[in-house]
Amino acid sequence: MNLDAVRTFVAVADVGQFQEAAANLSITQQAVSKRVAGLEKDLGVRLFTRTARGAKLTIDGQAFLPHARDLLQAEERAAASVRPGSRALRVDVIGRRLAPADLMRGFHRAHPGTPLDVVTLFDADAAIAAVRSGTIDASFRALTLPARQLPDGVEAVRVLDEPIQLLTGPAHELAAARTVTPAQLAGHRIWMPGIVAGTEWAAYYDDLAAAFGLTIEVTGPDFGTEPLLDTIADSPALATFVGEQTSFVWPADHDLRRVPMHDPTPVYPHSLIWRGDNPHPALALLRDHLGSTHTGHSDAGTWTPKWAQ
Repeated sequence: MNLDAVRTFVAVADVGQFQEAAANLSITQQAVSKRVAGLEKDLGVRLFTRTARGAKLTIDGQAFLPHARDLLQAEERAAASVRPGSRALRVDVIGRRLAPADLMRGFHRAHPGTPLDVVTLFDADAAIAAVRSGTIDASFRALTLPARQLPDGVEAVRVLDEPIQLLTGPAHELAAARTVTPAQLAGHRIWMPGIVAGTEWAAYYDDLAAAFGLTIEVTGPDFGTEPLLDTIADSPALATFVGEQTSFVWPADHDLRRVPMHDPTPVYPHSLIWRGDNPHPALALLRDHLGSTHTGHSDAGTWTPKWAQ
């Protein structure tokens, strides 16, 4: 449907005059008549009755008017979703069940009136490029390079050190443990089929495995979270790593166990990345919110890769 014609129809309906509607739209009266006639042809009905006093809505015109207004409102919402300076704050999170998504839910609860779009990009390189281009306003990522090596104008700050936990099924040897040390996991099979070589999360778990002599298996296709949890629940040998704030729901009969790790506690270093000259007003609001709620950087009781220290 031609939205210019719909907009013209609404303008005529509001003032009851073709000539006045033309003046309000900054077009000729002939153009108004042509647009309305084309809309009537498309719909197969008359929308106005022309009278000496102007234009009066027909019954069909009265029925169409509220829907026409809805169409124009939908057009405005669609344009605002991508228009620079007016669109919602657009933030990239690594996954909708992971800690950054939880941080954004907390931000939304604290600022429910702030328009927000949450998206997911593949890896840090894609996220940094999108921040630099202005396609997104901010991203939560682990940075494997120093902040000083970011592209010009792109800034970053650590906002969350998330503890990593061991997730096992009920038959696993460590299922009943209250805590484990990373060193205790040497010789156990840690299965993480979602790891993709070259990504920041692959770099993190590669360094974790090397630091403590662990075996992290990435073999087999990645069918998603539910098949992974099904396999872990049924296996006495396989376990996996999850973030403390990762949101999982599983059937009660899975009886999965989250086992904290200590001495030291591996933490995943989430940073917020943004472009310094981004003028979006909600970006400063997000940064202030994270500054008041973040957990702080790692200390002597935690472990992160050297590139995150």
